[in-house]
Formats: sequence, C-alpha cells, structure tokens
Amino acid sequence: MIDIKLIRENKDLVKENIKNKFQDEKLPLVDEVYNLDIEYRECKTKADEMRKQRNDLSNSIGALMREGKKEETDNIKKEVSNINEQIKALEEKEEELAEEIKKRMLIIPNIIDASVPIGKDDTENVEIEKYGEPVVPSYEIPYHADIIGTLDGLDKESAGRTSGEGFYYLKGDIARLHSSLLAYARDFMISKGFTYFVPPFMIKSDVVTGVMSFKEMEAMMYKIEGEDLYLIGTSEHSMMGRFIGQMLKEEELPLTLTSYSPCFRKEGGSHGLEERGLYRVHQFEKQEMVVLCKMEDGMDWYNKMWNYTVEFFRSLDIPVRTLECCSGDLADLKVKSCDVEAWSPRQKKYFEVGSCSILGDAQTRRLGIRYKSEEGNKFPCSLNNTVVASPRGLIALVENNYQIDGSIKIPKALQPYMGGQEKIEKK
Repeated sequence: MIDIKLIRENKDLVKENIKNKFQDEKLPLVDEVYNLDIEYRECKTKADEMRKQRNDLSNSIGALMREGKKEETDNIKKEVSNINEQIKALEEKEEELAEEIKKRMLIIPNIIDASVPIGKDDTENVEIEKYGEPVVPSYEIPYHADIIGTLDGLDKESAGRTSGEGFYYLKGDIARLHSSLLAYARDFMISKGFTYFVPPFMIKSDVVTGVMSFKEMEAMMYKIEGEDLYLIGTSEHSMMGRFIGQMLKEEELPLTLTSYSPCFRKEGGSHGLEERGLYRVHQFEKQEMVVLCKMEDGMDWYNKMWNYTVEFFRSLDIPVRTLECCSGDLADLKVKSCDVEAWSPRQKKYFEVGSCSILGDAQTRRLGIRYKSEEGNKFPCSLNNTVVASPRGLIALVENNYQIDGSIKIPKALQPYMGGQEKIEKK
C-alpha cells in the first residue's frame, strides 16, 4: 500500500505507474481516493473544531454554577449535548470515509523502481546474466517423473487416491535427496548469518491482506473452512506476520531471517497442474529468506539476496540465469523483482526455481510494522527471496546429474546429508 501523500501531492505519478503496469482499469481509483481524502480531512478538521468548542463550553459550566446562573448552565449543557451528537455523526462519517479510502488504496499498485523494464507479461522479462555453462549430454535425458519413477522414488497414483490431482509421494533415496537439498539450503543460509525459523503454517486473514494483493490471495490461498485461518503459500507470509503491529528498534535492523515451511497453493488459472510431473503441484517445501531493513539499504540487500540463490545452485553445479521481471509481471506490492532459473538439459532451456523481490514499505505499511529513528517513526523495507523450493529444485538436481546408466550423481555438497552416498541407482 502506497503512502496517501503520493496521491495528495503527485496523482500523475501514481497514474503513470498504473499505466506502466497495464492496469488502466484502476486509474479511476486515484481520483476517487483523492476526493475521498479531501472529504475525510474536512470532516476531521470540523470534528476537531467542535471538540475544542465543546471543551471550552464545558470548562465554563463550573464557573457559572458557582455564580448560581442555573439557566445559563442548563443552556450550555444542552449546547454541549448537541455538539456531542454532531461530533458522533462526524466520527462515524470519518470512519466510513477511512474505510472507503483503504479499500481503494489496497488495490492501487506499489510504485515500481525506475530500473524495471516496461512490458505486459512474463514473455517480456529480460535476461540479466547466465552463470555456469549449460550442458546437453550426448545421451537422452528422460522426463524427470520417469527418471524418479525408474528409481522407485515417486508415487503419484497413491497420492491421487488420498488427496487428488496435484499431490505426490516421494520415497526412498529420492525423498532423502529432496530433504537433503532443503537441509543444505538451511545450513547455507545460516552460514550467511541469517537466523533460522520454522514458522506457523497457517495465518489469519489480517496477515494475508498485509502481505499480498487480493488477486494473489484468491488465486493462491487455501481457506480453512469455519475459521479465520489460511494455509501459507510461502513462509514469507508468516514471517512478515510475526511483526504485525510491532515497533522495532532501529539498532535491530537489518533483520535477516531464513525459514523452512511446506507451501500450499491452488495453482489455478492458465498454467494448470502437471498430470505426471512435479513442476506445478499443490504442495511443496521451501527454504526462504526474508529481510527487514532501512529503506536506503533495500537495493543493496536485494542484490545480495538473489546472488545468494545463484551461489547456492552453482555450489551444486547447476547452471542458472537471472531474469529481470517486467512491469506487467510484477505483483502489485512489488517494487522490483527478478527470477532465478535453472538449466534443463532435457528441455534445452531454463525454468524458474526462485524469485527475489523488494517491496519497499508496501507490506510493512499494511501490517503496521515500524521502527523508531531520530527523524520519527518509519516503515522498514521488506524483501523476500527463494533459496530453494522443492520439488522444482529436485527436478533441476535430477536432470543435471542424470547419468547414462540411469543413475543420479549426488553433488559433493549434498553427500554429507545423504550419509556419504555418492549416487542413486536402481536397486
């Protein structure tokens, strides 16, 4: 949520930002907020004036009573009572106007960074850099579900019976490899000085609306029937919710946190679910990083964070590239975002394995997270980034380490987590 001062002082900037995100249907909201805000401030000013008038009259009652001026006292009491009714009506109108303003402000997108390329959708994202040499072996790389199935590591048929489409069982060495990848990601981020968390996997609605747009919420979140609880789509949600309504200490910043969680997503819309594979599913696991810092330090942390993900995948000898997300591909709360994509030797192209985002004060303003500084109370900048999400990370690992004999070579970094095992092969 942007600062309403932007609309008061520079409506054209807010409108231009909406146009750059190809959301012209939201343009009328800016003028609506502008006019409602004028009405709200006029209402508040009038109420403040009437409170002062009421206080002045109330202060005179005592003196009149001491002087025995009963009739004058009664008249002033009636006037005070009448003012109280007017103040109550104005307060109700203030509350109503504030709610109308907030409803619209929650829909108006955040101001994107000047460096973000302008484009309508993800087809116009821009490649930044490649890391590692993409390799296509001389032998064929089967579909990842077939590789894992041949190694007796996947059972989607049973998951279909227990849970429906979009779920899976991992088993044996493949399940262990999946867990090893996440454990290594945890320790990798701890080595970078991040504090490790296992957060709640369900959050309340006020946290949901604090961390994401309504459009994202409807497309992603599973609601727990009969309760004010949602299953998280990423641990960023509950990690940000941890600070809701809190006043942080300036000396605590930056807060650098890394969290593990299962993630639950509807995955509806045009992409659909994968019938056989593990690329797009309803449930996965992820190691995340979340940072809260001063606004002026935000871009430095943004660049550090996506570089950590690149470093993580390169430590597993997986080639990756980074993509700058264009304006139309940015969620409404984001200032700037880039994707990290891993090389697929089977498809001979890259696929998304993580995303890094800086959100300015959009989340912290919604959640009421502030810190005290010499200049007064400020909203910190929030950032989030995927270290690794699996099974997508598992797919990249399996494809890039598939051997001609059907086995999977285990990277050295993961061997300690696999009990020293160097490869997975048919039994």
